[in-house]
Amino acid sequence: MLCPAGDGPQSSRRTVTKSTVLMCPFAGSCEVNKAQRRHCPACRLQKCLDAGMKKDMILSAEALALRRAKQAQRRAQRAPVQLSDEQKALVRTLLGAHSRHVGTMFEQFVQFRPPAHLFVHRQHLPISVPVPLLLMHFAEINTFMVKQVIKFTKDLPLFRSLPMEDQISLLKGAAIEICHIALNTTFCLQTRNFLCGPLRYTREDGAHAGFQAQFLELLFHFHGTLRRLQLREPEYVLMAAMALFSPDRPGVTRREEIDHLQEVTALTLHSYIEGQQPRPRNRFLYAKLLGLLAELRSINNEFGYQIQHIQGLWSMMPLLQEICS
Repeated sequence: MLCPAGDGPQSSRRTVTKSTVLMCPFAGSCEVNKAQRRHCPACRLQKCLDAGMKKDMILSAEALALRRAKQAQRRAQRAPVQLSDEQKALVRTLLGAHSRHVGTMFEQFVQFRPPAHLFVHRQHLPISVPVPLLLMHFAEINTFMVKQVIKFTKDLPLFRSLPMEDQISLLKGAAIEICHIALNTTFCLQTRNFLCGPLRYTREDGAHAGFQAQFLELLFHFHGTLRRLQLREPEYVLMAAMALFSPDRPGVTRREEIDHLQEVTALTLHSYIEGQQPRPRNRFLYAKLLGLLAELRSINNEFGYQIQHIQGLWSMMPLLQEICS
């Protein structure tokens, strides 16, 4: 309980736990109030005891040290996590490569002969474009994205340090996944469309091109879920790097080394998330991203199946033939 002197039991700890006996030089006649409560420890303690405070409620020095240690631990847990110098350098490298090769690629889709109905200002028009024209545009932008992702990976010293056969294996496995991680930044939650510069891509465009409804449902669900997490750019690029450095890709030879690279990237992503201001709606964000990376594997596999079975599309995409082979 609080004593009338304005302090709790802990305020008298030093006086009670010492071996010396407190004596008032004025025979216990000191006035104890908020302003003068520290002038006479003896009168302050006596007033608290008279008010009903028990001596056994006062913490010992050992108990006090334990409580302070627990308080310090809780403060440390609440304090933002700081990235190490190596982690900061990794984030800078990823962001630099991303900005040079991936960040602005969606605005360049307009260069690849888009059908008129894809322009935002023409969206009120029904889709009447011949399927071959839509497929050609789709093939060209997907090939362009994969080329930019290849440039992105070649700009990473950690990736270039791997043997060429491992680089090829990792790219074959991750190129489409990295494309979709980057593409998520263009996904509009309100309209559920992809907004790429002056162009807008809808679910109906995918169906018109020949993609099956089940695949489109899986794809748009993934993008909606990821976009709602409101990731920052470093989180996107670290997620892409985790997809890239996957030691279980077919054909990989240096699995332990690549596993270590993925671990370094994963720890950096986790530390970065923990170091940001709390996002109440995004509890367990790191765990959610791991789940989405697993979901992206399914999308990757299904995408390869889809483009091989859409008539005319496969032959337009020799680079993706190599990627999906």
